Amino acid sequence: MTLRIMPGNFLLNMSALGAMSAALLACVAVAMAADNAPSAGETAARGSDCFSCHSVDQKLVGPAFTAIAQKFAGQAGAASTLEAAIKNGHVGTWGQIPMPAHPQLSDTQLQQIVSWILSLKGQSSAAATAPAQSYTTNVDGKPVTTHFPIFQAGTQKVTPSVFRGYELFDSYCFRCHGADAVGGEYAPNLRASLNNGMTEDQFLSIAMEGRKAQGMPAWAGFFSPQDIDSIYQYTKARAVGALSTGTPPE
Repeated sequence: MTLRIMPGNFLLNMSALGAMSAALLACVAVAMAADNAPSAGETAARGSDCFSCHSVDQKLVGPAFTAIAQKFAGQAGAASTLEAAIKNGHVGTWGQIPMPAHPQLSDTQLQQIVSWILSLKGQSSAAATAPAQSYTTNVDGKPVTTHFPIFQAGTQKVTPSVFRGYELFDSYCFRCHGADAVGGEYAPNLRASLNNGMTEDQFLSIAMEGRKAQGMPAWAGFFSPQDIDSIYQYTKARAVGALSTGTPPE
């Protein structure tokens, strides 16, 4: 028996097979993209200012979303409790830094956000296992300890984060708090505030929420938590005397 291969049919079949493979790969890619797409709740949270004070698995100004999910897992009425806290604001469950109200969110958005947060139960929070770090800087012969490095190792050049804080402070904050954090006519001397007991969490909270009664705007949504942290680092470095006025060495 002689086996005959028809070149035309062979090429046609190979072409069809290639097209089928490409279509299959496209379907898989679409399915994977759909699996990785954020839920309606996460989308609503990112569209609001939730991520200005919270992250998925690390404490910022407020607790990590995973920590919230863990705390409320299995509790009766957890969803309605969280929805009310987001809509009306709340303080006390996670310390004394208040969460502002979000009356602009619809009931549907609140339900979606809370449903997404509660779905994170079982995921670990990075902040829970992150070791605390401290850094010592000599200022006028005396050691000063901070939880962040002020200078790059082995140099008198400030870290990129501290320098970024200087840039932001002297671009925005100086209008009320004075250039180089020396204090201003309209707002407190933040160096003195930090030296008199203001904590980092309080600094971040006030910056994010603002103080409407005193005319200070809320910076949430304009500055990221990382921006505010950089501003804090620069201001703290000025407060402890590690930096003088003017542009820090970089």
